[in-house]
Amino acid sequence: MKVSRKHQPVTLGAYIVADPKVCHGKPTFKGTRVMVFQVLEQVASGTPWERIVWSWRGKVPMEAITEAVKLASRLFQEGEVFQAHAGHRREHLRDRGLAAA
Repeated sequence: MKVSRKHQPVTLGAYIVADPKVCHGKPTFKGTRVMVFQVLEQVASGTPWERIVWSWRGKVPMEAITEAVKLASRLFQEGEVFQAHAGHRREHLRDRGLAAA
C-alpha cells in the first residue's frame, strides 16, 4: 500500500505545524486552530505579547509567539519567497510598458 505524503502534517517548529487537515494547511500553533498569521498580525499592530497570550486563553504561549516571529524573520532573510515572484512581476510590468528596461 502506497502512503501519500501529500496529506502529512509538516512540523515547522516546536510550536508550529502545517497540517492539511487543519485550517486548509495554513501554519497553526500545535493542538489549536489558531493560525500563525493571526498572531503575527497582533504583534505587528503592537499588541503586548501578554495580551496576545491572554486573548488566546493561554493556547499560544510567549515561546510560541517568539517562534512565529523568528520563523517570519527567516522567510525575509532567505528571500526565496520574494525572489520567485520578483522576475514575474518585472516581466508583467515590462509587458504593460510600465517598467524600465
